[in-house]
Amino acid sequence: MVVTPVSEIGYAHVPGSWWTTDDEPTPELRWPESVAVYDAMRSQDAQVGSVLRAVTYPLRRTPWRLDPAGARDEVVQLVAEDLGLPVVGQAVRPVVRTRDRFSWPEHLRLALLMLPFGFMIFEQVYRIDDQGRARLRKLAERMPRTIERIEAAPDGGLVSVLQYSSRTGGRAQPIPVSRLVAYVLDREGGNWLGRSVLRSCYKNWLIKDRLLRVQAQTIERNGMGVPLYEGAPGETDLSKGAQMAQAWRAGQSAGSAIPHGAKMRLLGVEGDLPDADKPIRYHDEQIARAVLAHFLNLGTQTGSWALGSTFADFFTLSLQTLAQQIADVATQHIVEDLVDLNFGESEPAPRVVFDEIGSRQAATAQALKMLADAGILLPDRSLEEAARQAYGLPPKDYRPRPASTEENPDG
Repeated sequence: MVVTPVSEIGYAHVPGSWWTTDDEPTPELRWPESVAVYDAMRSQDAQVGSVLRAVTYPLRRTPWRLDPAGARDEVVQLVAEDLGLPVVGQAVRPVVRTRDRFSWPEHLRLALLMLPFGFMIFEQVYRIDDQGRARLRKLAERMPRTIERIEAAPDGGLVSVLQYSSRTGGRAQPIPVSRLVAYVLDREGGNWLGRSVLRSCYKNWLIKDRLLRVQAQTIERNGMGVPLYEGAPGETDLSKGAQMAQAWRAGQSAGSAIPHGAKMRLLGVEGDLPDADKPIRYHDEQIARAVLAHFLNLGTQTGSWALGSTFADFFTLSLQTLAQQIADVATQHIVEDLVDLNFGESEPAPRVVFDEIGSRQAATAQALKMLADAGILLPDRSLEEAARQAYGLPPKDYRPRPASTEENPDG
């Protein structure tokens, strides 16, 4: 007889010691110290900032929608109104002024902070409307810097989150998982800290940062030359000359005065200075490779258009995967929770979906003509106005045309 397993024998996480899942060998990258490091990387390095924007901007730009997925119209309408998302297959309704003004684009922007930090957590907040229904008021962000503890169950599931109690007078209250929406990048087992997309390029960023400092010091030190003071005949105390040489700075009012017989010279470098440009460029390329953004390096190295297109295709596929993860989390922990509160757990729920990234093409005049000839598009006022705006044409004048003098001689 085969026994159906309904409980777990093993475990994915040890309760009470959640930090053991963070097996990071680099001390400064162990949470919570890692938050400050990744924040410095994204705010102080141009290449890291460019890489993060290359990942996040296409995800924020692509249209996001709500797929009914067999749910009743009443359910779909409530979720669409609370999230502010259009419904697949339906005309876009004008945005109605609401009390809470939840913004999906703003929520998506904050959710993508899981890329540099590894995780991003939100707390669900509702209000009860006049009909007694729970309406989504906000998804309040709980920034990684404020998280003190993440509690996980033995099976690896999330239990609760505790924030630092500095603002609550030492009376911090854990936020249970039933009120949380957690976006985690590359979660393994009970490690709800995730793994930052910048982790694999931290070494390159660190070395590059040191190289930039050395390069700046090299130019500053050797651009003017090294001051050398030679004492006058019989001068034994060179302390004042040494202070003069150390205080010498380049500038419009720079100058000095020395005793008779003494000399002050600016010595140049003998030999070649180390060239830091090549290693800096190499580490920039490695930072771009960390997120499959190889095409960002084509301006600094040789490469064909076909090669760049291949790189872009791989990058687009990675963005599709990331967008699907966000859609799954939003469906399970935002949409389904909202439906459960109002209609019960047995009610079918719609799904958050997105348009394929890079699939939207510009509507050319030839494409519009082909669609109209095939009967797919029917020329109407809205289409005409959109076409006029797209091609920079003046809006249509709906005023009646005055009669010409030839048609009306008496006029």
